[in-house]
Amino acid sequence: MEEGWRSRIVVDPKILVGKPVIRGTRIAVEFILDLLANGWSVRSILKNYPQLKREDVVAALKYAAEVLKE
Repeated sequence: MEEGWRSRIVVDPKILVGKPVIRGTRIAVEFILDLLANGWSVRSILKNYPQLKREDVVAALKYAAEVLKE
């Protein structure tokens, strides 16, 4: 299993009722995936959410792929 996303995605019941989020933010993985699914580019996401890094968006995708494999 890819460890890269594990350093960027956290699940904490005290943050957004336990939804997976980008570490240090309240930005949920599902929110990032929804933006991408609605045609947002990585560049647009990073411009509108400057607290994120490209690696965070990639981590969200890798996390989702891993969850679907289970």
